[in-house]
Amino acid sequence: MNLFTGTRSTGGTATARRSTAAGKRSRSVLRALAVVSTAVALAIPVTSATAKPAAAPAAIPPGLSCDTGKHAIDEYTGFALCRNNGNQTQTFWVHLVCGWAPDIDGNHVTLRPGESGQSTAHCGKIGTGIGEIHVHP
Repeated sequence: MNLFTGTRSTGGTATARRSTAAGKRSRSVLRALAVVSTAVALAIPVTSATAKPAAAPAAIPPGLSCDTGKHAIDEYTGFALCRNNGNQTQTFWVHLVCGWAPDIDGNHVTLRPGESGQSTAHCGKIGTGIGEIHVHP
């Protein structure tokens, strides 16, 4: 009998065992929730990185008209095909944003007025492929 409340104790050890078991279940549930949350958090950037459009158009230097894209067979190779519509000689190159691999610049191409040329670059295979393609003057 509990001297403070005047009530009889009904096996305090069983109650303690039940609360300990409930605590272990709670910790197991929380641990599982943490694992699932971490997996989801890690999966989101990978999914969103691969779901980006292949060639986000960037500002093309004045006087040039350019088409950019990925190589038809190799998704790690990008290009910028440009025509100089201005009245001065211009130099340009393609810049690829390569996901997990380092970004890369293509060959520098110099065009006289009216000429066309292409700059190409290749992302490393450790990456997620081409995320963006830019043309730099």
